[in-house]
Amino acid sequence: MITADLHLLTGAYAVDALSDDERAAFERHLGDCEGCAQETAELTATAARLGLAVTETPRPALREQVLRSITTVRQESPGGPVATRTATTASRNRALSRWALAACFAAAAAFGGTAIWQHQRAEDALGRATRAEQAADTVTSVLSAPDARTRAATLADGATGAVVVSHSRDKAVFVVSGMARPPSGKVYQLWFDDAGTMRSAGLMKPGAGDQTVLLDGAVDGASGMGITVEPAGGSKQPTSAPIALMDFPA
Repeated sequence: MITADLHLLTGAYAVDALSDDERAAFERHLGDCEGCAQETAELTATAARLGLAVTETPRPALREQVLRSITTVRQESPGGPVATRTATTASRNRALSRWALAACFAAAAAFGGTAIWQHQRAEDALGRATRAEQAADTVTSVLSAPDARTRAATLADGATGAVVVSHSRDKAVFVVSGMARPPSGKVYQLWFDDAGTMRSAGLMKPGAGDQTVLLDGAVDGASGMGITVEPAGGSKQPTSAPIALMDFPA
C-alpha cells in the first residue's frame, strides 16, 4: 500500500471499515501525517457524538448499506490532482466530501457503542504515535549529547549490546543486536542497578532481535543495568537471575 492510498482511509478508519492489515498500516501512518491525524480525530469524534444521540434500534441491514456507501465517497489525497484546481473548486469539493462523510457517519452512529469505541481507538492510536515520537526524540538527544558515553558487551547466545548514558539528559539507551526470542509467555525486562538494588527500566519488544530501547526512568546515580527473563507484562522485582549485567560507562 502506497502513502497516497493511506491518505484516503480516514473515513473508513473512523467507521471501522478497514481490514486488520489496512488498520495496522493506517495507524502507523497516523504518527507521520498530521493532516490525517487531525481529520481522523475530527471524524471519529463526530461519529461518537452522533452515536451518543441515537435512541432507535437500526435494522440489521443498515451496517452493510452504510459501509457500501462509504466506498463510493471519494477523498482527495494531499498534493494530488486537487492541487491543480482553483481554490474555489477545491474548497467546494472538500466541503461536499465532508458532507457526504457526515451523512455516512449519521447512519453509522446507529451502531451506537461502535462509534464511541472506534473514537477511543483513534485516540489510543494517536496517543501511541505521540509517545513513540517523544521517545524517539529522547533517544536522539541521548545519543547526540556532548557527554554521551558508551559501554559495549557480548551477551548470551552471541548477541551484542551497548548502553549509552548521558548524565546531562539523565537518561540511558540500550542498543542490542542478535537477541534471541524469549521463551513463550516471557519477556526481557531491563533494570537499573542502584548499588545492588534492581529498579525496573521497562520491557524490550518481544521477538525483536535488533532494537534500540530508551530505559524507562532516570539514570539517577545508577551504576549499571541488567536484563532478566520475566513473565509477560513484567515484574516489580526480578524473579530470575540476570542473563546480562553491564556497568555504566564512567
